[in-house]
Amino acid sequence: MVAPLYDIFVIGTASLDVLHLADGRTANTAGGAGLYTALAARQAGARTGLYAPQPEPVPEPLQRAVERLGWLGPRVSPADLPRLAIAHHGHGRATLLDASWGAESQLTPAALPIEAGQAGYVHIAALSSAQRQLDFLLALKPHPGLISVGTYARLVYNETQPVHRLFELADLFFMNENEANGLFGGIEQARTRPDALLFVTLDAAGALVIAGDRVTHIPGHPVPEVDPTGAGDTFCGATLAGLAQGLSPTAAAQQAVQLAAQTVGAVGPAALWGEGYK
Repeated sequence: MVAPLYDIFVIGTASLDVLHLADGRTANTAGGAGLYTALAARQAGARTGLYAPQPEPVPEPLQRAVERLGWLGPRVSPADLPRLAIAHHGHGRATLLDASWGAESQLTPAALPIEAGQAGYVHIAALSSAQRQLDFLLALKPHPGLISVGTYARLVYNETQPVHRLFELADLFFMNENEANGLFGGIEQARTRPDALLFVTLDAAGALVIAGDRVTHIPGHPVPEVDPTGAGDTFCGATLAGLAQGLSPTAAAQQAVQLAAQTVGAVGPAALWGEGYK
C-alpha cells in the first residue's frame, strides 16, 4: 500500500485580511481559518494539504504558504480571494467589520482531491455556512480516517441545527468558549459521545479537552496580546498534528496551546512561517 501524502488535509480558505490592531496599527496580512489551521499543522511537524481557492498569481502575503503546504484547489484571480476586515479591541475581543467569501463557493465535495480521502485526518474549517461544512462531511463519511470540524460564533447562533449535526457526526470538534455556550447552553453542559473528542479554547486560560463526560483543563500560556486572529485555528492545527504523531489528546493540546500563544504574540500568521518550534 502506498503511504498517504498527507497526515492532515484541511478544507477551507485562505484570505487577504485587513487588521485594525488594539495598539492603533493597521496590518494587511494573510488569513483564513483554513490557512491558519494548515500552517499550524505544518509548523507542528505534520505533512499538510489544503483544499482552498488558489490565487494566480500568488499575492506576496501568501507566497510562503504555497511553499509550505500541498495547496490544491480551483485557480482564481487574487481579486476573488475571500477578504476580511477585523478590529481588535484587546483581551481577545474583536469586531468583524466586513467579510467577503469570494471564491469559496468554488470548493465543492465533488471536486475534493483524492489526497483528502487518503489523509489520516481531514479537517473541515469554518466556511460561510454550516450546511456547506455538512455537505463536505457527508461526502467524506466513507473516508477511513478521522474527520475534524471547526466553527465560529455566527454559525453556532444562526445555523444551530446544522452545527449540532456536524458535532454529532464529527470525530473531533473545535470551538471557543462563546461558541460552546451557544451550542450547549453552557460550557459545563458540553459532552461528547464515547468515541469523539471536543476541544474548547479559553483564550489566555488555555483549553478544555472533553472526551465523553471527562473534562481536562489545559493551562494557558499568557503572552502580551498583539493579534489574536487565528489563535483558535492555530490551536486546532497543532492539536491535530500532535494526534497524527501519536500524542494523547491532552499532550497534543498542551503543545497546541504553546503555538497558539506564539501566534497571539505576532501579527497575522508570522509565528507559523518557521521550520520548527519548541
